[in-house]
Amino acid sequence: MHASVPVIRLLRPAIFTAGAVLLSGCAVAVRPAPIAVVAPAPVAVVAAPAPVVAVQAYEPPPPLPVYEQPPCPVVGYMWTPGYWHWGPAGYYWVPGTWVAPPSVGLLWTPGYWGFAGGVYAWHAGYWGPHVGFYGGVNYGFGYVGSGYAGGRWVGNNFSYNTNVTNVNTTVVHNTYNETVINNVTINKVSYNGGAGGTVATPTPQEKLAATETHVPPTAIQQQHVQEAAKNPALSARANGGHPAVAATTHPGNFSGPGVVAAKSVVHPDPGTAAATPHPVPASKPAAAANAAHPAAQAPHANRDVAANKQPPKPKKQEKPAHEGKQEGEKS
Repeated sequence: MHASVPVIRLLRPAIFTAGAVLLSGCAVAVRPAPIAVVAPAPVAVVAAPAPVVAVQAYEPPPPLPVYEQPPCPVVGYMWTPGYWHWGPAGYYWVPGTWVAPPSVGLLWTPGYWGFAGGVYAWHAGYWGPHVGFYGGVNYGFGYVGSGYAGGRWVGNNFSYNTNVTNVNTTVVHNTYNETVINNVTINKVSYNGGAGGTVATPTPQEKLAATETHVPPTAIQQQHVQEAAKNPALSARANGGHPAVAATTHPGNFSGPGVVAAKSVVHPDPGTAAATPHPVPASKPAAAANAAHPAAQAPHANRDVAANKQPPKPKKQEKPAHEGKQEGEKS
């Protein structure tokens, strides 16, 4: 009876060893399991355009308010223009602000409203290596409807174009000055397509930019939008299209220093844009100035009648000829 005990004791290491071998074999078989967890994190980033059709409205957004750009608060920050967004209470203004890009080399493509299928759909903005299509909407400060002229990457540093960007050159030294050609328009239309909207279509470069990997708005940008939605003063119904906080130096900062209010500017009737879809040529700014002051521009018929009422007075035009001579000059 006792002789069998050592045998059992001798068998235990063998059993354990065999078990270990079996377990090790199982472990080898299980090792490929992590390979099945293919981490397609970048795919989720590319899928960010999901909000493109998440927000829709059946009425056009108000015209863009006129405001000044606050100075850049931090070297390396980039300007993201303000825009009208849609919520349960209608349109509300998301103030323009300076933000840090998610990584070096990325540029911001603003979102825009596009009319199609009887509705206005919001196309969300995104970060990418190139600026894509944003509806031809002139947001200003370098976003003139296509591309971005407010700055560019030079190596790992972002350089600002002081011609259209508000930066303190005594603090910010990565600057240059380049003239930006901006077509003069008779309104501040804020959407693409539909009656009175812009008629821009994507350029070949913008189509190519649409195929690149995009990064969605950063967390602080999303928080900025959420804070704007909770501010009743930013509702278009409350401010009449002229928000008291049109732009700010930091996201979510809607009071105190760095806040810029919209200017009180009378926008033309959006219905007139459909009759004059083409922008006013930049070489004729007087036409736009006269349009803003109709009293100074009499109808053609009235001007012709007034001209006919003035008979020619050649003698009176000759008499004051000597008055145009310099003092002391002999006649």
